[in-house]
Amino acid sequence: MKKQKIVFIINPISGIVRKKNINNQIALYINKEKYDYLIMNTEYAGHAVELTVQSVKDGADIIVAVGGDGSVNEVVNGLKGSNVKLGIIPLGSGNGLARFLKIPFQIKAAIDLINCGKYTSVDTVSVNERLFLSIAGIGFDALVAKRFAKYHKRGFWSYFTIATKEYRMYRPKKYQLSLNGETIKRRALMIVFANSDQFGYNTSIAPYAKIDDGMIDVCIVKKIPVYKMLFFIQLLFLKQLYKTNYLEIIQTNELWIERKRNKVVNIDGEPVKLSKKLHVKVNHLALNVIIP
Repeated sequence: MKKQKIVFIINPISGIVRKKNINNQIALYINKEKYDYLIMNTEYAGHAVELTVQSVKDGADIIVAVGGDGSVNEVVNGLKGSNVKLGIIPLGSGNGLARFLKIPFQIKAAIDLINCGKYTSVDTVSVNERLFLSIAGIGFDALVAKRFAKYHKRGFWSYFTIATKEYRMYRPKKYQLSLNGETIKRRALMIVFANSDQFGYNTSIAPYAKIDDGMIDVCIVKKIPVYKMLFFIQLLFLKQLYKTNYLEIIQTNELWIERKRNKVVNIDGEPVKLSKKLHVKVNHLALNVIIP
C-alpha cells in the first residue's frame, strides 16, 4: 500500500505551549507505515501560506497546522482550491477551532487522530480574498486582535487585560450591511462573522453556528454598559449572550458591508488590514479536515 505524504507546519512562537520537543513527539507517534512525513517551521508572518502552497505542489496528501487559530488560518489559505486534507495539532492561545471540532489538546492524542485519518468536509468563508474557517470580526473585536498581536504575553489573561482596558473608551461605529436581499444600517460595538460557535478561550457568541451548513451567523453586538462588563463576559462563557437585547444574529451565505475607513479585520484571531468595503461569502464544503 502506497504511503501518504504528510507535512507538519509548525509555528514555533504561537501560544504559550513550549514546542521544543514537538519534532521528537511527531517522530515518536506518527504511523510510519502509513505516512512519509516532513516537518517545517515558519519563520515570519505569512510563511505558512507559502509552505502550504509549495507542499500542495509537491504532492502532499495532508498538511498539519501545529499552532493556534492564526497558524491554522494561514494553512487554510494555502490549501485554497485543493483537495489536500487539513490536520490540526492545537498549540496556540485560544484554539477556538480545535475546541469546536473537538480535536484533543494533548499532542499524542492529536497525532493519533491524524493516524486514524477520519475526515469531513467543512465550509470556508472568504472576506474579500482572505479565507477564514472559524471567526472573523470588525470593530472592537478587531481592535483587541490588533493590540493582542503586539502584546508581550499570550494567553487568556493578556487578552482579557487588553479588552477591559480598551472597552471603556471605545465608541460604537456605524455600518451598512447588504444581505438576504435587503440593506440595513447598524451602530455596533462589533460585528462578528461566525462559521463556528467558538469565539476563542471556550467563549461563544453564536452557539448555534455550524461549520458545514453553508451559512454564517452575522452577530451584531451593541455596547453593554461598563458596569455590566463582567455580566457580558459571563454570558460569553455560558453561551447565553444571544438571549439578550445586546446581540442580533442574522444568518446568510453572503453579504456586503461598508465601514467608514480601511481598518483591520479580525481573521481567526489575527489582525488583517482590508479595505472599507468587505464582501463576505461562504464556500460550501470547500475544505477537508481531519476530525475525531
